[in-house]
Amino acid sequence: MNTPVNENFIKDDVLPFAKYIPSPHFNERPANTLIDLLVVHCISLPAGQFNTPHVNDLFLGQLNCQAHPSFVDLADLRVSAHLVIWRDGLITQYVPFSKRAWHAGLSAFDGRSGCNDFSVGIELEGCDNLSYTENQYHSLVKATAWLRQKYPNITSDKIVGHSDIAPGRKTDPGPAFDWQKFKTLLEAENDNTQFDDSGSFRTTT
Repeated sequence: MNTPVNENFIKDDVLPFAKYIPSPHFNERPANTLIDLLVVHCISLPAGQFNTPHVNDLFLGQLNCQAHPSFVDLADLRVSAHLVIWRDGLITQYVPFSKRAWHAGLSAFDGRSGCNDFSVGIELEGCDNLSYTENQYHSLVKATAWLRQKYPNITSDKIVGHSDIAPGRKTDPGPAFDWQKFKTLLEAENDNTQFDDSGSFRTTT
């Protein structure tokens, strides 16, 4: 069951360059949880179709399961992610980072199970076998850099795909996601950009 979000704390818990649309699908993280994992996913509804309203509807608990035959299995499904990065690079946030989004499911990382407890989940609008857009890589890098400043325990080795924490059950973000490109861009971003107290970019070179 989800718990209310105190609006006074929203500013510190929301990416300053994201559109915030609160999802009802979240709950509290366990007390004193250290957020130290970032999980990259992909999603499209229907599969392989983009720029539809269905992902947003799913995360808001408003999906019309009659809208497409493939949605039958999604009836009563309650899921969310902290962020979704759309094909054009725009970002929507559905759950404040201090709260537990429901993105990972049955999962484990480095001997710890229940990755939702200690992770941030980012969905890329896409599918395993179609290239992600340059705008998506750009926005993912910016969001990750901001998150790593806020949560410094999210080190490079703790940025993983859904397939890494749920092997055999999940395959996303799939072979279409260029991890080397992302990590190279992120390293350059970390070297050249910081954020001020408002979350605005501040280049250092």
